[in-house]
Amino acid sequence: MTGSWGWDLLIGTVAALLVAWLALIGTLVIIRPRGNLLREALRLLPDVLRLIRRLAADPDLPRGVRVRLALLLAYLALPLDLVPDFIPVLGQADDVIIVALVLRSVVRRAGSQALRRHWPGTDDGLAALTRLTGAGEPRATP
Repeated sequence: MTGSWGWDLLIGTVAALLVAWLALIGTLVIIRPRGNLLREALRLLPDVLRLIRRLAADPDLPRGVRVRLALLLAYLALPLDLVPDFIPVLGQADDVIIVALVLRSVVRRAGSQALRRHWPGTDDGLAALTRLTGAGEPRATP
């Protein structure tokens, strides 16, 4: 292409990253939370952050789950986002979607009982979280 192996590699890498980022943006547009789900997710944010921290510190959970949660906390703490916050709706929805996907994987691996056991908020908040993650309704513990 340019005649230089290094420049061809750099241009190819940048092009691949741009295509991957555009694919991510397209996916977020398609699966973004609809209606009140985004508003509910933002309202639950303090409880969800406490939940993630508690789950990440639980030694009874599998190590892979705790690592995923620790990486999620690190991502949420970083000032850089996959989608910049100045982009309307998607700028705020990307964090919500990533949290929902990680929590869905946690529920699949550790069970919904782990969510209930560590949930710091109300039962209504837990119900909203399970709707948001698509994880199903957790069973009540006696």
